[in-house]
Amino acid sequence: MRIVPDTSVIVDGRITGIVQDNEYKGCEVIIPEAVVSELENQANKGRETGFNGLEELKELQKLCKEGKLTLKYVGRRPTLEEISLAKGGEIDAMIRDTAGANDATLITSDKVQKEVAEAQGLHAIYLKQEMVAYKDLEVGKFFDKNTMSIHLKENVRPMAKKGKPGHIKLVKISPKPLKRIEIERMAREIIERTKSDFKSFIEIEMDGATVVQFREYRISIARPPFSDGIEITVVRPVAKVSLDDYKLPDKLVDRLRNSAKGILISGPPGAGKSTFAQAVADFYSKDIGSVVKTMESPRDLQVSDEITQYAPLEDDMAKTADILLLVRPDYTIYDELRKTKDFKIFADMRLAGVGMIGVVHSTRPIDALQRIIGRVELGMIPSIVDTTIFINEGRVAAIYDVELTVKVPTGMIEADLARPVIEIKDFETGTPVHEVYTYGEQTIVMDIGETQFEKTPIQKIAEREIIKEIKRRIPDATIEVDMKSDKRATVWLEERHIPQLIGKRGKTIDEVEKRIGISIGVEPLQSKEIQPKKTGDNFPINAELSGNYVVLNFRKDAVGTPFDILVDNEYLFTATVGKKGIIKIKKDIELANIVINALKRNLSINARIRNE
Repeated sequence: MRIVPDTSVIVDGRITGIVQDNEYKGCEVIIPEAVVSELENQANKGRETGFNGLEELKELQKLCKEGKLTLKYVGRRPTLEEISLAKGGEIDAMIRDTAGANDATLITSDKVQKEVAEAQGLHAIYLKQEMVAYKDLEVGKFFDKNTMSIHLKENVRPMAKKGKPGHIKLVKISPKPLKRIEIERMAREIIERTKSDFKSFIEIEMDGATVVQFREYRISIARPPFSDGIEITVVRPVAKVSLDDYKLPDKLVDRLRNSAKGILISGPPGAGKSTFAQAVADFYSKDIGSVVKTMESPRDLQVSDEITQYAPLEDDMAKTADILLLVRPDYTIYDELRKTKDFKIFADMRLAGVGMIGVVHSTRPIDALQRIIGRVELGMIPSIVDTTIFINEGRVAAIYDVELTVKVPTGMIEADLARPVIEIKDFETGTPVHEVYTYGEQTIVMDIGETQFEKTPIQKIAEREIIKEIKRRIPDATIEVDMKSDKRATVWLEERHIPQLIGKRGKTIDEVEKRIGISIGVEPLQSKEIQPKKTGDNFPINAELSGNYVVLNFRKDAVGTPFDILVDNEYLFTATVGKKGIIKIKKDIELANIVINALKRNLSINARIRNE
C-alpha cells in the first residue's frame, strides 16, 4: 500500500500511529517535497506547527530504519511564490498531484483537501480530528492553587507569580534550570494537545510567537529570532468570582442593572480587571437574562457557556464588530482596548445601541478616559462612556460618573467663557473630581478635587458602633473606621489583630457585619497613609502604646513639622515630629494619660499643622 500524507496530518502528529496499524503495516509512505518545504518555511518563521511537523518526519525516518515502513521523498520543491499562495491551495494541489502520479492514497485531516481529491478521482482518507480525554498538560505540574502564572525559559530556573491581584510575588519553583530540549517537548505537547481538545484553540501564530488558549490556560510560546531563547509563559485565573463578592454599593448595582450602557473597567496590569469583567458578564447573562458576547484577542475570559466569545474575524476586530451588530447582543465585553482602532470600534458599537463594557490598562482612574480623548470627538464621550470603574489590588477602588454640561470651567470667571464641559464625578457622592474641555486648540483635563464626601450623622453613628463592636472582641486594639457609603466601611487596625477580627473562616467578621448591617473591609493600620492637607486642617492620627511611651504615628515626610494635637477636637499640646515620623510621650506624665483615656473611650485623636 502506498500513502501520501499531506501537511495537516503530519502536523497533527498522527501519521506515525497510523503506519503502525495492521492495515498499514509495511506500507510505502511518500512525502511530497512540497510538504517538507511548507514545514521548513513554518519552522523558519518560528511557528510551532512547523517544528511539530518536522518532529513527525523524524519519527517516520526512525520507523523506516527499523524496517517498519518504506519512506521516500518525491516531487519538486515549490517556489517562494507557491509557498506564499499556500492558503489559496497551491501546496495542496502539488500534494494531490503527487498522490495521483504515484497511484497512492491521500491521507489528510483537511476536509476541503479530501473533497477536492475525490472530485479529481483520487482515493482519499479523511482523518477527523480526534478529541482525546482531557488530562492536564506537563506545564500544569508547576501550578498550585495560589499560582497565577508560570514563566519558563531555556537555561533559567522556572519561576511563578503567586498570590492574588495586588499581592503577587515572583518566586523560583525549581532548583534546576530548564534545558532547551525540555522546553521544546513542552511546547510540542501544548500544540498537539490543543489540536485534539475541543475546548482549546491556537489564537495567534506569527513569526516566532504562538498564543494558545488551552482550557483555562493562556499560553504564549516565543522563539528566536523573536526572543533570545525559547520561552513559555502560562497564565491561569486564580479565582472566578461573582459580582456579590465585590460587595458593591447598592447604588452601583442598580446603575449596572438599569442604566449603565458604556462602561470602562480600568486598572494596572494584574489588578484584577479581567476577573471583574467576567463577574459583570455573568451578572448580565445570569442575573438579568441579557444576551452577552465578548470580543477578545486572545479569548481568555472564563465566562459561562451561555456567553459566546469572539476572536478577530480574519484577523480584524472590525469585521467581528460587523457580525456582532447583526447578532445584536444586549451587552458586549471588549477585552482589551489599546489601539485607536479598538476605541473607534467600541464607540461605533455603543452608538449603534449595544451596551459596551471595555477593559483598559491604566495607572489612575482618570487615565481610562484620557485614553479615549483624541480618539473620538470630545462631545461624544459621555454618549459612549457613562461609567468608569477602577480596579486595584482585586477590589473596586474608584467609580466615576461621566456627564456633559455647559458651564464656565472651574477656575475661570468670565461668563462668556462658558462651554461644553465633561464632568467626571465621584459616583457615590456626586462630587466633581475632574473636568474635560477644550481651550483654544488644547484639550484640558483638569483635576478639581479629591474623591471625598461629608459623612452623614447616621454614618458617624455607624462608625462608632463598628469601633464599639470590635472593641468588645479585641479590647486592646487601636481601630480607625472610614464609612465609604451607607452600606460599606473600611476598618484599620494593627496587623497582629487582623486574624482575630477575621476569625476562623471569616466567622467573626461575618458576625460583626450581620450585627451592624454594614459590609466591612479590613486593612492593616500601618498601610493607612496619614495625609496632612494644609495648615489648619485636622486629620486623624494613629496612637498606640509602646513600652513606657504613648506613640503618635505620622508619615516620614512629616519629620521636622510642628503639629497641634487635639483630643475630641480640643487642643492638647504642640510637638514636632521626630526622625522616625513619630511623636513620643512618656506614660508617667498627664498628657499621656489623657491620650490613653481617649483611646479607651474611642475619642478622636487628631492633628493639624501648626499655624506659626
